Amino acid sequence: MIDALLLPIALLYFLVSAILFTFGLNFLYLTWRAWREGRQMQPTPPPLAEWPQVTVQLPIYNEMYVAKRIIAAAVKLDYPADRLQIQVTDDSTDETREIVRREVARWQAQGVNISHLHRTDRSGYKAGALQAAMPQATGEFIAIFDADFVPPSDFLRRTLPHFQDEYQPPLGDLANRPTVSKEKIAFVQARWGHLNRDYSWLTYLQSLAIDGHFMVEQFARSRAGFWFNFNGTAGVWRRAAMEDAGGWTADTLTEDLDLSYRAYLRGWHGRYLRDLVVPGEIPPSFSGFRKQQHRWARGSLECARKLAPQVWRAPIPFRQKFQATLHLAGYTVHLLLLLLTLIYPLVALFTARYPHLSTLYGFAYLFALTSIAPTLFFVMGQQQLGRWRWRQLPKILAISVVGSGLMLNTARAAWQIWRQPDGVFERTAKFGLEEKGQDWQRQKYQLRFDPIVYPELALGMYSLWTAWLAVNLESWGIVMYALLFGAGLIFAAAITIWQTLSVYRRQKGQTDDWRLEIESQSL
Repeated sequence: MIDALLLPIALLYFLVSAILFTFGLNFLYLTWRAWREGRQMQPTPPPLAEWPQVTVQLPIYNEMYVAKRIIAAAVKLDYPADRLQIQVTDDSTDETREIVRREVARWQAQGVNISHLHRTDRSGYKAGALQAAMPQATGEFIAIFDADFVPPSDFLRRTLPHFQDEYQPPLGDLANRPTVSKEKIAFVQARWGHLNRDYSWLTYLQSLAIDGHFMVEQFARSRAGFWFNFNGTAGVWRRAAMEDAGGWTADTLTEDLDLSYRAYLRGWHGRYLRDLVVPGEIPPSFSGFRKQQHRWARGSLECARKLAPQVWRAPIPFRQKFQATLHLAGYTVHLLLLLLTLIYPLVALFTARYPHLSTLYGFAYLFALTSIAPTLFFVMGQQQLGRWRWRQLPKILAISVVGSGLMLNTARAAWQIWRQPDGVFERTAKFGLEEKGQDWQRQKYQLRFDPIVYPELALGMYSLWTAWLAVNLESWGIVMYALLFGAGLIFAAAITIWQTLSVYRRQKGQTDDWRLEIESQSL
């Protein structure tokens, strides 16, 4: 009966390996492109003779620890006061609402054009809040900052000039690059920095991954003329482009990616400013990180399902379509890794039973060599920042281990697209962390224990058993990958359990302290 699976397993293994090879090659291409383009200085356009009307939108939902910080940062933006409007779009249901109301009133009393837009429902989540605020927005340009970001005061003066000069997408030979009218630049995206990069090992690993995305992928895609996305915060949109693309919609959980691609499909373009950094807060909780990745995975897959057919019908070059597809479908890598994890025991058995198949499976192993691409990708991110040191290599390798541990998290996101079409936007909790020693585990917004850790532990043990089987069958390639996947899955489950217990102990201790204090006051 097992032999009946020989051909389908062989074909499936070869197909999955081929797709992973394609993603890996593209990682290598983007890494090379970032290395080549990184040596060229990005031109700086001259300041504008007349500054346009700008609306700054601050979407907030239950952000009691960071609401005052982002409002203060928006107020401090260096821009003509008569041409700046600030909207705090607040869907909060806790103390944040009163904090925002007081802050807005305080700044209004000082003459700042700032308003508090509070909704009693949360329809459409962040996209719904932003779209609901648009009728009251007066700006020709819309700047957006999430609550956990702190824009520099010169942000608007550095971004807006990039809408005004002519744009040449860097495709093909320099002499033959098409020129795009300045009116067709839809958005300008800045690079994310980190407020709490060195807070913990988890925030540090996330910072390495974020650096890779912004220093390599976003930069390389923008310089190559490929489509890249507005990242939801730390950017500015031309209002006309937003309206032409249909505005904010809530039919995916990544409204930023969705709007970006709809603008591209309408003939607009984006610009990326790698040298302009807006620091943000990285989640210190693995459960928070997991929820964030779940939202990004589900939203990206929803956008792939919604937009990929439109991309392939669009009148754009094939390589634009190909790159856009890889971009939209990036999270399918986790789904492919899950398939490999499940079929590895059969692959090991078949190669041992039928030695003549070793050529086929060996060819697939060549595909797996591109698994080094993510490591080079993250190394290049640090090299471009001037931070690369060899001692960082173990931490960069750890990113791949941690990333593989999220394969079930992504699979759950994909499953929910089919089973639960109306997704819930679960925002990532922020705690106002900027320095080591700040204790987030005693604060509000703690997530409930996620039972996904049980299947993660089971699949992790399955992978370790696969590694043991592969050792006995002398299938050394499978040994390496099964150990990596097993370690990642068990680590993701273990750190979730450990942090959950730690939060419980700290909050129980805090409750006991409060009870003792109340009892002592009553004596």
